[in-house]
Amino acid sequence: MATRKEIDGSAGVPQFYGNELRFKREEAGLTLERLVDGSFFGITYLSEIEHGHRRMPVELAQHVDRVLKTDGFFQRRCEDVRRARQGAHAAFFANIAEAETRAAAIDEWSGTLIPGLLQTRAYAHSVVRSTHMLDTSEEANAKVDVRLQRAKLFDDPKRPEYWVVLHESVVQHSIVAPAEMAEQLDHIAALARRGRIVVQILPWNGPTRAFTELPLFLMGFDSEPPLVYTEGPYHGQTIDDPALVKLYRKAYDRLRAAALPPEASLALIEKAAEEYSHGQHQP
Repeated sequence: MATRKEIDGSAGVPQFYGNELRFKREEAGLTLERLVDGSFFGITYLSEIEHGHRRMPVELAQHVDRVLKTDGFFQRRCEDVRRARQGAHAAFFANIAEAETRAAAIDEWSGTLIPGLLQTRAYAHSVVRSTHMLDTSEEANAKVDVRLQRAKLFDDPKRPEYWVVLHESVVQHSIVAPAEMAEQLDHIAALARRGRIVVQILPWNGPTRAFTELPLFLMGFDSEPPLVYTEGPYHGQTIDDPALVKLYRKAYDRLRAAALPPEASLALIEKAAEEYSHGQHQP
């Protein structure tokens, strides 16, 4: 018989309400299957909510309130959980920031910017300032801090596996001062040198298609379906339809095949970093 895993309701708002959900469900004598019966959601999805790993959608909260007769409690709490999950993240990215902490593998493509997981403070600050020009210093710094916090994923020496493909223009065209760009590229090179990430560069003359204009963020999990995420400066889209995820995976694999090998890519990054640091870089 499987051991019942306790949930620490004090760990945060999502865990608190997840713990409360399981308490109410078990008090009513219902299994996960019985509770989701009649909704459009699955058992695994509800279990992840109970463990504080997913935010409860309003539609599911309404269903749960009806079944458990909790007088709208879970529907009213949806906004609390959303705000707790979001923090300083954009609302459209909050669920992705949470999901990446559970990912076993992350594959990323960027044709315009250094991805958020790899950004240094100076680079992140430049990105935030360019897209949120009316933010106060405190608001901008909060966005930068929460972005840098994501990189704690790399403190674990093994998980997640991270593979990134960057267009050569991302390396050769800087959005920060030369010394800051040298620091940014050195940071990426250091992660690659210690085997924590794999980075490839898609050359200028590499094959391009319409989809390469969009950043791609693919996540694989141990016991969840894979996800694809793409975004613009002010919006994001999460794709979980299996057929679409499979198409984006194939597109990413073609990009990876067209890119320079990892060692050649690393050499290009380190050469550019040295040139930036000595003021010799020529875009």
